[in-house]
Amino acid sequence: MLGLLCGTALAQDYPSRPVHIVVPYTPGTGADILARLIGLKLSERWKTAVIADNRPGATGNIGAELVAKSPPDGYMVLFTATSFAANPAMTRAPFDPEKSFAPIALVATSSLAVLVNPDVPARNMREFIALAKAQPGKLYYGSPGNGGVQHLAMELIKLETGIDIVHVPYKGLGGALSDTIAGHVQATVVALQSAAPHVQSGKLRMLAVLSAGRATAFPDVPTLKEQGLADVEIDTWYAAFAPAGTPAAVIQKLNAGINDSLNDPSVKTSLEKQGMIPAGGDPARLERLLKNELARWARVVNASGIKAD
Repeated sequence: MLGLLCGTALAQDYPSRPVHIVVPYTPGTGADILARLIGLKLSERWKTAVIADNRPGATGNIGAELVAKSPPDGYMVLFTATSFAANPAMTRAPFDPEKSFAPIALVATSSLAVLVNPDVPARNMREFIALAKAQPGKLYYGSPGNGGVQHLAMELIKLETGIDIVHVPYKGLGGALSDTIAGHVQATVVALQSAAPHVQSGKLRMLAVLSAGRATAFPDVPTLKEQGLADVEIDTWYAAFAPAGTPAAVIQKLNAGINDSLNDPSVKTSLEKQGMIPAGGDPARLERLLKNELARWARVVNASGIKAD
């Protein structure tokens, strides 16, 4: 009873000083955009500064470790992305994603798409798979970096279909896109918002979206499930975590604040412009997602032998 009362009192006082949202990636990334957008709404709601704090490095592990080792009081929050669930299979992280953190909320998702150079004689994913099977090891795909969600997504497709195409990692999205457009590599996987201008201009062809349903912007492009890959459904996701041991009442206050922010019309409009879909929900939803994602990407990494840079 005393512990419950103390937790309630802490939540009533929270936040009494600035809250730091640690983004373990560089400015301008999806998690950074969300942290600044949601942080602004939380500042307005709580009348307290909420500061986005970029701590990039080690594919997100540096910023995540900082939060994991911070006091569990709600003043240091992690806004991370899909790599948070893939890293443990590739590197020896100084924390456990499930044991070192308390889930707050799934914030947003973003759809991915498979793109090819227009000279590739494939109009859909079935034809691309058939082409790759006829030429094992002869086709190449680019990604923005080794171990990123785009790389992992194509490796999952390879596992599910048995195709043999060669990965070419770049130091960012620009290189992967430009070389696919130039035909130096035949395919790539990118977020819809990055794909849109190149598909609309005819420089690239979209074969499939990787989300559960078709994309509003590309209603004629089928999902992987519609093309026979029922077990391949991949979204980039963004989520908020606190250090393990953060009082439940504080987690609930953070969760409520994030959910209310996601329901704000201006936030919805901003996310739509960024190609993101608001998520929200209770911490249990994020807990289930993380458990499933850890298992999924461990299987992909172990089967494909991916190593972190």
